[in-house]
Amino acid sequence: MNIDDFYASEFAEHRDVVERTAAACKEPFAELLAECVTSIQHGGKILFFGNGGSAADCQHLATELTIRYKDNRAPIAAIALTTDTSALTACGNDLGFEQIFARQIDALGKPGDIAIGISTSGQSPNVLLGLEMAKSKGIVPAAFGGKDGGKLVGVAHPLIIVPSDTTARIQEMHIMIGQMLCGALEVELGLL
Repeated sequence: MNIDDFYASEFAEHRDVVERTAAACKEPFAELLAECVTSIQHGGKILFFGNGGSAADCQHLATELTIRYKDNRAPIAAIALTTDTSALTACGNDLGFEQIFARQIDALGKPGDIAIGISTSGQSPNVLLGLEMAKSKGIVPAAFGGKDGGKLVGVAHPLIIVPSDTTARIQEMHIMIGQMLCGALEVELGLL
């Protein structure tokens, strides 16, 4: 492997995905922001959930909202459904891994909340079931996906689809868009 070529290639691919994402995701981002603002203004909360690296993004984004993103300000209600190991393992053992997010959304969600499922492939059964539970409870079923959106299409709305087939690039855009959402919420809610 030529490290110089590898290094340049990774940055080139990243720049290309940034450009395509900026063009493709402006409208769904604006829709998601509007839904989140309405929810928070009416006493709602944002529920984040996903697997693996997406689970880490959920924790990261929920923390940015509940603690702070740019400056000290009032907290924004958000929960990462990926952090309670007792709930995750009990549900996985007793009800099946596919139910770990749906069960928590059923228990913790209320109409007017926002559920944001994160799945790079759009195929994760537990994320899809979580979104279906959200929808059935009057919770906005939003998602971040990649590739062609997979099975998230038709289940999630708003749906942010990163136009890439490379998992790493999709994840990079998910955290970027997630942090943009945090920053925009601070401004739109008048917290700065």
